[in-house]
Amino acid sequence: MSENMHNHHDGCCCGHDHHEHDHHHDHHHDQCCCGHDHGKEDSTCICGHDHKAEGGVGHDRSMGRVCFALIGGILTANSFILDALLPEQEFAANMSALLGAFILALPIIITAVKDLVRGKVYMNELVALAILAALVKADFQTAGIIAFFLLVTIIIETRTASGAQRSIEELIKLTPNTANLIDDNGNEREVAAQELHVGDRIRIRPGENFPVDGRIVTGESTVNQASITGESVPVEKVAGDDVFAGTQNLTGAVEVTVTKVGGDTTLGKVKEMIMQAEASRTPVVRIIDRYAGYYTPTVLMIAWITWWFSRDMNSVIAFLVIACPCAVVLATPTAVVAAVAAAARLGIFIKNISHLELASRISAFVFDKTGTLTDGLLSVVKLQGAEGVSPAELLGCAASVERFSNHPTALAIMKLAQEAELELDEVTGFAEVHGRGVSGTANGSICRVGRANWMREAGLNVPESDPQEAAGMSVVYVSKDDKVLGWIGFRDKIRKESQVLLSDLRRLGVRYCAMVTGDRQSVAEEVAGQLNIDEFKSGCLPETKVEFVENVKRDHTVAVVGDGVNDAPALAAGDLGIAMGAIGSDIAINSASVALMTNDLRRIAMLIFLSKKSQVIINQNLIFGMLFVFGGMILSIVGLMTPIWAAVIHAGSTLVIVFNSARLVRTGEELTLNEKTDSEKQLS
Repeated sequence: MSENMHNHHDGCCCGHDHHEHDHHHDHHHDQCCCGHDHGKEDSTCICGHDHKAEGGVGHDRSMGRVCFALIGGILTANSFILDALLPEQEFAANMSALLGAFILALPIIITAVKDLVRGKVYMNELVALAILAALVKADFQTAGIIAFFLLVTIIIETRTASGAQRSIEELIKLTPNTANLIDDNGNEREVAAQELHVGDRIRIRPGENFPVDGRIVTGESTVNQASITGESVPVEKVAGDDVFAGTQNLTGAVEVTVTKVGGDTTLGKVKEMIMQAEASRTPVVRIIDRYAGYYTPTVLMIAWITWWFSRDMNSVIAFLVIACPCAVVLATPTAVVAAVAAAARLGIFIKNISHLELASRISAFVFDKTGTLTDGLLSVVKLQGAEGVSPAELLGCAASVERFSNHPTALAIMKLAQEAELELDEVTGFAEVHGRGVSGTANGSICRVGRANWMREAGLNVPESDPQEAAGMSVVYVSKDDKVLGWIGFRDKIRKESQVLLSDLRRLGVRYCAMVTGDRQSVAEEVAGQLNIDEFKSGCLPETKVEFVENVKRDHTVAVVGDGVNDAPALAAGDLGIAMGAIGSDIAINSASVALMTNDLRRIAMLIFLSKKSQVIINQNLIFGMLFVFGGMILSIVGLMTPIWAAVIHAGSTLVIVFNSARLVRTGEELTLNEKTDSEKQLS
């Protein structure tokens, strides 16, 4: 992992980055859940995290702890073996136990001493005091066992809390370090991937991964995009199609023009989103952060009272060991890491952990129609010219202007014009009014293609189309100068998963589903009727969609779903914005809370299910962790908990939390399995 990446993401066990400011964070109390002030230099907490680590230092220290645990554990075990097999070697057994305890306790005690030097007293001191108390009692075997289990817990926590770094490392492996650059003379040479620039031309052979985002110039191939979209089914790519860094070229050699490099690539955006998600914190963790500074002094006070009344040092040692709340601290971040990993595997990228929590409370959905509930691939189904205007003239005028637009209606018009082999006029002064239409000058005449209202605002006399003829169609009008040439009707197909999605959402507790669209009333009514939508609004401009969302927010927690390009304002207006088909779209990634890299609607229901499941597991973890900690503290106070059992239970509770959270990792596997099955059926 690069040094730069570590500098941007040094996460503690609470799963957040203390170098990034969270909007909900108290900047004057920048502490992790273990109570550490990570703004200080050389700050290492009992969870084993070096919060100022750079490069591979964090990994090296983790390996160092493993070595300490192995050597110290062997020496401690050796003392028990000597006691059992060679009882006369009492001195050797004690020395083995002492050396083992010292080696095991050294990393923990060093951290505690650093805290004291800085004038801080946090949870590290609880464990250090317990170990020192056992050493003072000359109970070296007990001290060794306590230190061993706590060091094992630290190692487990370190591996668990480094989920973001491991995710980033896996993504980095997807991007080749080198690329085959084709120069102006057509010669090919190998260069470092970071030396590529926008506009360069590279060759990708079968089996190689794409090092950057680009557009295929020559060749065709099948590309595996699962690393970004979560789709297990490969996609066919031909000249003109976009390809993305980190995806794999499977079948054919292609030449690609570079369009994005480095952090600007889709994979780079995905890396950034994973880091943002893992760096953010849930409200539960923020509460732990806030009160962590009071916890240790309270525990030390109770330990002193326990010793004062009982004079039983074993009870005090057990109390200090069991009081270190690692299980409670890990309850949320372990579940979050597992949930984010499961979501990313499905091509669901969550910017902030609070959005994952929010998804479980969504009670209403507002969907854009075109490209979300429908395929978004419009086709021309009707050319209705005015009196004396032929269909060819109507289509030719519209296509001449629309060829400069990327709107779905423009693409449909251009597709039909190409099939009809129409010769288009040269257009100057092209202008596109968002949500209304396009205009330009052809052969000295001003041509417009757009909505009826927009035409009327321009002073044109737009006749009403026959409602029976236009039913179920999207309609745009075409004009030349002050004459309306006629209208063009389009139809879009409802996605096959739309009905299933709405049923799944209602089963998951969503009470209200609405649809907003720029299409006319008849089109919206037909789609809403087929999908049993609760409410719909047609003829919406971007600002109208925002107004509709704001009204729904008065009574509900609202998720807005759109394509992220035309719906950016509405996505931002919702409590939760979900951008569909965000692969390659910077606007989608930037405008939404959650980016789905495919247009598979089943991912939305899976997001809600994953959110609800993660909240259940977090609650289970918190209850379980508190039961272990506070139950163990009570048993220690009354003398029913030994130091060794306290250490064993401490490590065991951590493992239970980790394994309970790990159940989230495989969530959604059935989606990818179904995709493979569907693909195999199509091939057969």
